[in-house]
Amino acid sequence: MSHILSVLIFFPALAGVLGFVVEKKSARAYGIAVASVELLLAIWLWVAFDGSNPAMQFTEFTPIISQFGISYNVGVDGISLFIVIMSALMTLLGIILLDETKIDNMKNMIVSLLFLEMTMVGVFVTLDAIMFYLYWELSLVPMLYIIGAWGGPTRVYAAIKFFLYTFAGSLIMLVGILAMAFYYQEAAGVWSFNLLDWYQLILPAEKQFWLFLAFFVGFAFKVPMFPFHTWLPHAHGQAPTIGSVILAAVLLKMGTYGFVRFSLPMFPDASVDFIPLIMTLSLIMVVYTAMVAFAQKDMKQVIAYSSVSHMGIIMIGVFAMNPEGLGGSIFLMLSHGIVSGALFMLVGVIYERRGTKLMSEFGGLASVMPVYATIYGVMLMASVGLPLTIGFVGEFLVLLGFYKVSTLGTIIAGSTIIIGSIYMLNLFKKSFFGPLTNEKNRNLKDLDSRELTALLPLVAIVVWLGVYPKPVLGPIDNSVKDLISFMESKAQTQEAKDMIIVSKSTKEAE
Repeated sequence: MSHILSVLIFFPALAGVLGFVVEKKSARAYGIAVASVELLLAIWLWVAFDGSNPAMQFTEFTPIISQFGISYNVGVDGISLFIVIMSALMTLLGIILLDETKIDNMKNMIVSLLFLEMTMVGVFVTLDAIMFYLYWELSLVPMLYIIGAWGGPTRVYAAIKFFLYTFAGSLIMLVGILAMAFYYQEAAGVWSFNLLDWYQLILPAEKQFWLFLAFFVGFAFKVPMFPFHTWLPHAHGQAPTIGSVILAAVLLKMGTYGFVRFSLPMFPDASVDFIPLIMTLSLIMVVYTAMVAFAQKDMKQVIAYSSVSHMGIIMIGVFAMNPEGLGGSIFLMLSHGIVSGALFMLVGVIYERRGTKLMSEFGGLASVMPVYATIYGVMLMASVGLPLTIGFVGEFLVLLGFYKVSTLGTIIAGSTIIIGSIYMLNLFKKSFFGPLTNEKNRNLKDLDSRELTALLPLVAIVVWLGVYPKPVLGPIDNSVKDLISFMESKAQTQEAKDMIIVSKSTKEAE
């Protein structure tokens, strides 16, 4: 187990290189085999992980450029563990869902996905800022290719817009990374890009402000926060199904994960100072995009704007800065990844059959595709936070944590659950109930074995973690409480200490 994280990072990349010599007709089977091994390794990591230990585990450290403190440095805690597992799971299920008759040049698609998986895992386990930045930027390349090569009619425009927005934000983040290393060198006399070293650096408020802002821009574009969100709906609309699944389930989480791993522990005072701005932008993001989702006529665009709205809820939880809000936001990252990924899969299924995603083209689908309608209904209920589904747990904890910060803000954020229920139920009603008005839908086939294999595991997870979330919430909670205690001890102003709320149960545990 001492090198399990390195295996998780580089196994997909090595398999991707070998994938170039695989026969075209065997490419999908090869991708499924590789992704299955990766998922088994991720589950093995979970089994061996000590959930009661909040510290980094399975760490590896190898100097790369010693004179500048750049190293190969990896580790995993309760915050990153389950995002790594979700990345492996969604990659595997996405490859299973691929239809060889609908994808040109399947080999290139599989190779792109395997390289993308390498970068995703790398982002979530690396503890060196330069390596983090490299994985972050490299993830743009395969996704750019996936959208540009297999997307819709305006795929090139969507791919370039996706690349330019996220790349521009990450360049500003790079300035912050270099400035942070410079300040550490000033204080310690040596260069280091090790995050655990940076955590110990106490910066004055003014420097925290500008560094937080630099990292904020990079992460905000990725989330994407309002008003930087305009690239996402178009990217989703033009991306192939697998592109939308990976984008919604994993890539967006890089932004929220960045706030948790970098901004909060390194700049606790600035994080508190920025709470009013971030909460305002997040509430606008939640309410505005929910209303835009209701106005959409395209099924995929409804889910795309719904995804932005849910990312706003996650941001609210992160900056609630208490165990309930922050732990709920991390759980909601997993919930959103599972549910939005499944919904994009379901839209892809009907698009393959009909070549359209317009709700006006459907109606009465439940009578001809009952299994499809049932799974869609389960995922839709999870999306709106129905109790006993995975969506309820995270949203409830986020709102509970946010209530400690702002009662009015909680009411506004909570109202979006009602708005979300309205537009999602409207989508379900228009597409699945009523008379079968379009004869083109009369002979549609229900889900086949390939599609069921991809979707049923997600249904099981939605119900399992909705009923019994403790196996996931336990490790997350321990790492979150440790993070918040660290922030409280590092905060320099009493105002920041008061805002970083540590619950009574946390103090008793300490």
